[in-house]
Amino acid sequence: MEAKQFSEFAKTMVDYITNYLENIRDRRVLPTVEPGYLRPMIPSEAPETPEKWQDVMKDIERVIMPGVTHWHSPRFHAYFPTANSYPAIVADMLSDAIACIGFTWIASPACTELEVVMLDWLGKMLDLPAPFLACSGGKGGGVIQGTASEATLVALLGAKAKMIRRVKEEHPDWSDYDIVRKLVGYCSDQAHSSVERAGLLGGVTMRPIPADDRYQMRGDTLKDTIQKDKKDGLIPFFVVATLGTTNCCAFDCLDEVGPVCEEEEVWLHVDAAYAGSAFICPEYRYLMSGVEFADSFNFNPHKWMLVTFDCSAMWLKDPSYVVDAFNVDPLYLKHDMQGSAPDYRHWQIPLGRRFRSLKLWFVLRLFGVENLQKHIRKQIGLAHEFEKLLLSDERFEIIHEVLMGLVCFRLKGSNELNETLLKRINGNG
Repeated sequence: MEAKQFSEFAKTMVDYITNYLENIRDRRVLPTVEPGYLRPMIPSEAPETPEKWQDVMKDIERVIMPGVTHWHSPRFHAYFPTANSYPAIVADMLSDAIACIGFTWIASPACTELEVVMLDWLGKMLDLPAPFLACSGGKGGGVIQGTASEATLVALLGAKAKMIRRVKEEHPDWSDYDIVRKLVGYCSDQAHSSVERAGLLGGVTMRPIPADDRYQMRGDTLKDTIQKDKKDGLIPFFVVATLGTTNCCAFDCLDEVGPVCEEEEVWLHVDAAYAGSAFICPEYRYLMSGVEFADSFNFNPHKWMLVTFDCSAMWLKDPSYVVDAFNVDPLYLKHDMQGSAPDYRHWQIPLGRRFRSLKLWFVLRLFGVENLQKHIRKQIGLAHEFEKLLLSDERFEIIHEVLMGLVCFRLKGSNELNETLLKRINGNG
């Protein structure tokens, strides 16, 4: 494909995308296809000679769209949302055109430096404590991970490396195996499944802490569990506090959990994957009270802040523990500017990384903080409007306080009755 063809193809695709998003309401949200629907619709082998891009465009509606679940339909209410906006889409186009693999500063200086500044912009929008920000002049800084699951695993591995180093200073004769088999981390029993998975991938035990009747992890329950584990010879090293749980958007008591972690000298990671976007609005920041105790903090602009997937913002007060844990420094990746700027390959699981900060830059500039706040407030306002409708209908009950954009409700009666309602709603597409 030459430049002229690319220009025609791209303009046609932009028009198609615009039409798709502006008329998405008219499409059935949930596809009716069965597993394996696509294979009979396309050849069994790749074409030997080039096809026309016009034929590819025709096959989008014929082959792809029948199997798409339309996440950005106003009638899509499953899961937590994934964000989208025209500025973010355009930014991803530019990122794909530049096509750098920004594993080091020298690999593409703008890729690294824009990310450093955008995470400072974003951190200031949330009013994160200064030690998390690169502009503070301290050790801290931010990085864009692919998902909150990756951020949790990165934090866990950093905490693990930190604790192994500390224990070896006290017990030089202990091997890594001796230490790791004693390590134990903690999270609410309401925490996302990715926290348990991080423990599995990190080779350590993650112990669920029973939540209270408001589905929150409390400081006293955590402390009692840690004390018991220490008496049993285990080594507490890591706690995940969730702000906005997946099940019902509950908020762990960070102002209770934080002091316990400080006293027990364990790493505190805050997972605010969904609800973190709301903290750009000052009136919701009370829900993150105690964040100053955290060692790492994460939320997903790609969930609620109009930035397309993948863009998971993570801050570390002291990235050196993560950098040291991940530092593999072959000769072919060395450069003369090492140490003068972050080499983000040391802050993440993969080596390569896309120019993801572009979409943050585009969205923040083309919407502005004020309009992003309006977007969050509107979404929460709609949730409260739905809450009022439910409260006015005696057939329904609300099972948890509505704080963000999630409303947890059910029909009064049996689980079977609710299952029937759910199937009926999804069956309508």
